[in-house]
Amino acid sequence: MDFLRVTAARPGALRKRAPRGGSLAGLAALVMAAAAAAAEPVELDPVVVTATRQSQRSFDLPASVDTIERAAIEQGQPMINLSETLVRVPGVLAQNRQNYAQDLQISSRGFGARATFGVRGVRLYQDDIPATMPDGQGQTGSFQLLATRRIEVLRGPFSTLYGNAAGGVISVFSESGSEPDTLGATAVAGSFGTWNAGVKVDGASGAFGYVAAINRFTTDGFRDHSAAERTLSVAKLSYEASPRTRVVVLGTTQDQPGSQDPLGLTRSQWEEDPRQADAVATLFDTRKSVHHYQVGARVDHAFDDASALRVTAYGGHRRVRQYLAFTGVGPTSSGGVTDLDRDFGGASVKLFHRTRWLDGPVTLVAGVDYDRQDERRRGYVNDFGSLGDLRRDEDDVVRNADLYAQLEWQFAPRFTLTAGFRSSDVEFRSTDAYVTAANPDDSGAASYRKTTPVLGLVFHASDAWNVYATYGEGFETPTFAELAYRAQGPGLNLDLRAAESRALEIGAKARLGAHRLNLAAFAIDTDDEIVTGAATGGRTTFRNAGSTRRRGVEVAWDGDLGGGLAAHVALAYLRAEFADAFTSGSPPVDVPGGTRLPGVAERTAYAELAWTPPALRWLTVALEAQHVGSIAVNDRNSDFAPAYTIANVRVSAQHDIANVRVSGFVRVNNLADRNYIGSVIVGDTNGRFFEPAPGRNVFVGAGVEWRL
Repeated sequence: MDFLRVTAARPGALRKRAPRGGSLAGLAALVMAAAAAAAEPVELDPVVVTATRQSQRSFDLPASVDTIERAAIEQGQPMINLSETLVRVPGVLAQNRQNYAQDLQISSRGFGARATFGVRGVRLYQDDIPATMPDGQGQTGSFQLLATRRIEVLRGPFSTLYGNAAGGVISVFSESGSEPDTLGATAVAGSFGTWNAGVKVDGASGAFGYVAAINRFTTDGFRDHSAAERTLSVAKLSYEASPRTRVVVLGTTQDQPGSQDPLGLTRSQWEEDPRQADAVATLFDTRKSVHHYQVGARVDHAFDDASALRVTAYGGHRRVRQYLAFTGVGPTSSGGVTDLDRDFGGASVKLFHRTRWLDGPVTLVAGVDYDRQDERRRGYVNDFGSLGDLRRDEDDVVRNADLYAQLEWQFAPRFTLTAGFRSSDVEFRSTDAYVTAANPDDSGAASYRKTTPVLGLVFHASDAWNVYATYGEGFETPTFAELAYRAQGPGLNLDLRAAESRALEIGAKARLGAHRLNLAAFAIDTDDEIVTGAATGGRTTFRNAGSTRRRGVEVAWDGDLGGGLAAHVALAYLRAEFADAFTSGSPPVDVPGGTRLPGVAERTAYAELAWTPPALRWLTVALEAQHVGSIAVNDRNSDFAPAYTIANVRVSAQHDIANVRVSGFVRVNNLADRNYIGSVIVGDTNGRFFEPAPGRNVFVGAGVEWRL
């Protein structure tokens, strides 16, 4: 039972149930002709909770929000990384670095593209529990896809209601146990010595439901010096304490020792051999170890049919040690080995209430969030792969305290208004414990406060068409990783200001028989954009530029074409550029207004055509195509990762035999064996901007599930 289904009646229920390349249109024609799009028949009217924190049809919301269901996550996929399925969402670019020491590079409408590791500018959640720290830095490596039921992706102005994140929200929802009890096992083998195997159990007994999964991933790596291993686990227990009260407890772990870091390559190195690692990677044995656990609990209680309460609390620990590509031996250096020992936690309270104003249904949501991380940060000399002398020792604390409110009011039969605000207070504090004659006390503090509004209006033109407009403001503080280094000398870069943005989006959503069509156009202006100053050997400094502007269009289409054919297309055009001139890099270089934002592709497209023969319902064959436009590698656009188009094919099958379901798949990526750049390291001072993607690669998987 979902106790938060206290939303206003659906609008239909009140009526009768109701460098530049070619044009985006040319790109769409190219992609659709070459492969055109989708997988299994898609749910055309999904219910989502991320956009407005309450269960609603995505069709009725004044926001760009997409849902990736279990079938797309599981069938024909190795289930290793979020990038496998986020490619289906227009406006989101999830690039697999082939480098497990740095995690995925995820951007939404250009926000987060500058991240040299981890995810920033996009907030991450798992089952309503934050996977993003209060400073805005998140990691996808702890998401356990084996037990994931769906993924919701929100872009645009409504993401400002989640606080310190301008670009969007990615919410991962775990499965919930149900009868009958099941036991499943999967195994995947792939190119470059890659293995991924897991076990999952789930079920229910009376008022209890449970799901638990563990998987082990290992790879030799596509590139030299890129081997990695990772063990992930998740456990979720739900308890229906009463007809109106539900308790959910969730725990996750991540153990990832010694993931090798091959670093980026220069253009000449890439053209010579894309599989090589730079020589300094082996000289300093660049690598990263992560040990992470997190526990959270959520209580949902419905006071009556109109009011509900949700209380969430969580806590965890994360330990990271990373060996960078330099010694860091200087007396004022921060060291060439970064050692982080972090405790984190938080709590939130949300109230939901449904009423009526002027005979129109109204839903009110209000809440408070508090999050905190306490981190002991140390830096040591990298003695060519061994831990050397101490060079940094500080205690860092960041916390946020936020208040938000939101209402949705259908004030006329064909119009629904959504309005809200969030008031955020983010505070950083650092206490320096490494003070010498050559290295002064670098303690300091910084705080950021901002109230961000959002306003949306939906016109329900008919049961099949909705048109909307939304305006919102957002802000993005620096992360502790971005505050970690000054351009010159030791200590935190406390002069960094928060970036503030204003976003306008207009869109239309259609449900036409067995087809779904979403269109969105947006304009975003940002002041004090945080940009990369210089990046050398894993040590990156940041600064504020002037204003930036983003203008874009996104299109998503799903359809059942009959005869067992299903299609999905996701297209996006984004012109992201600096509006003001500024200086960047080391040594400083003038960057004129109109220069493209680095790390951002102007054009992205994904298309998929899947066929399930009517006479062979157990079999699915699918063809995929992906296009990514050129990407600037630094603020001054001195070089670009070239545009690329690749095609993939997958064949999956499943069959039930009594109480056992068996499944399997074969997947071939990059059919034409293209040599292309999968991601870029923005602003790398040594010119090692490029992280190559693998050529043709193959995955084979099998699974079995017993219904007990």
